[in-house]
Amino acid sequence: MNPLQLDFTGKSAVVTGGSNGIGLAIARALASGGAAVSIFDLASENPDETARTLGGRGFAVDVTDRASIDAAFTAAGDPDIVVVNAGIGATASFCETSSELWNRTIAVNLAGAFHTMQGAAKCMKRRAGGAIVVVASTNSFDGEANLAAYNASKAGLLGLIHTAANELGTFGIRVNGVCPGLIRTRLTASHFADPAVLSAYFRHIPLGRGGEPEEVARTVAFLASGLASYITGATLFVDGGQMASKFGVWSEEDATFDGQRWLRKPQPER
Repeated sequence: MNPLQLDFTGKSAVVTGGSNGIGLAIARALASGGAAVSIFDLASENPDETARTLGGRGFAVDVTDRASIDAAFTAAGDPDIVVVNAGIGATASFCETSSELWNRTIAVNLAGAFHTMQGAAKCMKRRAGGAIVVVASTNSFDGEANLAAYNASKAGLLGLIHTAANELGTFGIRVNGVCPGLIRTRLTASHFADPAVLSAYFRHIPLGRGGEPEEVARTVAFLASGLASYITGATLFVDGGQMASKFGVWSEEDATFDGQRWLRKPQPER
């Protein structure tokens, strides 16, 4: 087994929004460790086709519809691991955020997460244990402009993580979260294609670059694994140090930007 993989032999896992991006990377990481993976995603995302490439099963699920979630859990069977990843995001200024945008974002990102976590907890209680990992965001903590609905939905996930961890720990169910920063996915492709945008954005990230889906997936896999057996109610940043930095940490004086990341200039020998 690859040393970066964890052993999930004999475990069953569910990943919502697992057909692409971070969700797909998570599904791959769990499957590569031996888990039987079920992907819950919209029918338009072809979850069954994607899951079959991982030796798993896919279910057409709309996380805004509780009946859809419950039916999928019934069909998939009681899981050991559930990763709550399904989410959407659209930009609009605070005063131009429509009721439709607000309601849809909260319905998917927050209410959808609640219903998924509650459905998962009921299943896990029957087997007296399990691990739930929620994909939140650095936006759970900051107020990035033009993302009021998204920010609010992601901040709400922290309340769900803490409350669920508090109540479900006595049943042997651990609940944790990850907070990714800017990760290379199809939704962020335009950002990664614009060096000017990246240069300014990554100036505030100590590691000087964006993240890859696999880097988030490995963190999720750790929290879902037995290596995290005494961790619950926690959130881990996967952001290159972004949330630890208040002001820009990179400058042209001692670094260069190569189009994708900041690199320190060679330092003269002393």
